[in-house]
Amino acid sequence: MLAKKANLTGRQKAAIFIIAVGSEVSSEIFKHLREDEIEQITFEIARIDKITPEDKEKVLIEFNELMMAQGFITNGGIDFARSLLEKALGNQKAIDIINRLTSSLQVRPFDFIRRTDPAQLLNFIQGEHPQTIALILSYLDPNKASTILSSLPHNIQADVAKRIATMDRVSPDVLREVERVLERKLSTLASEDYTSAGGIDAVVEILNNVDRSTEKVIIESLEEEDPELAEEIKKRMFVFEDIVLLDDKAIQKVLREVDTNDLARALKSVDSEVQDKIFKNMSKRAANLLREDMEFMGPVRLKDVEDAQQKIVNIIRKLEELGEIIVARSGEDELVV
Repeated sequence: MLAKKANLTGRQKAAIFIIAVGSEVSSEIFKHLREDEIEQITFEIARIDKITPEDKEKVLIEFNELMMAQGFITNGGIDFARSLLEKALGNQKAIDIINRLTSSLQVRPFDFIRRTDPAQLLNFIQGEHPQTIALILSYLDPNKASTILSSLPHNIQADVAKRIATMDRVSPDVLREVERVLERKLSTLASEDYTSAGGIDAVVEILNNVDRSTEKVIIESLEEEDPELAEEIKKRMFVFEDIVLLDDKAIQKVLREVDTNDLARALKSVDSEVQDKIFKNMSKRAANLLREDMEFMGPVRLKDVEDAQQKIVNIIRKLEELGEIIVARSGEDELVV
């Protein structure tokens, strides 16, 4: 039996809540939990002999307050939630709830604008400094970020892309200042820890979603301004496994340019879908010979595999630049024959 005035742990509170809501609701909750979480809560339930009315009421009230706070955060950000909670529960109680909730949710900066329509957001940020725009886009979903990047003036697109790619760690003070300048319409920082933002992977993911002309303008500008950065971005924009996105005719053109030994090494570490796509576009005899080469090759260093894959990716990009094949991009119109 739990002591009447005991300080309950998080697991004990979860167990009491599960018991209080009943088996039907609990079974639905368990569907959204990990196996280890279910085991831990079940263990706590088994240890509970009896729940005092005070503990049950305390847990249900706390749950209701947390759900209310989370709803406020979702609708308007942490400042909005804190303001409403202070009016409803008092200053200290509001601070306690927000601190508990944000420490577990790890609310990201710019939470508010991630729910804003891209067209409205574009009007909201396009007059800002390119570094500010880059910081905001780094925290957005890549699809939304690509839409905004495509709509920015051409003369700053490459600058913004470069700033995203070269961004590393962002100070909480900088984030707070950006949020303050943007008239508190953005969420505040959830913790005092430095947060990762941007980087080459971020700009690659965004560029993979923009239209072809925007991508071309940005890459060409970066090639002039920072050739090494441009080359690194190009290397990551189409990975070897993306070969399954090519149509059969394009794959056959690529295979005519590829060294057989490179192809055998490149296929050593990929899944069956990629291998089947390649074998399907070869003659039966050539496919069998390639399988034999892969089998007799034995273990291959990962670096050698990656080098072979990169050679093939470079061939694909070269053929695309020459207009001999088409590499599909997310969001582009399908071809009509």
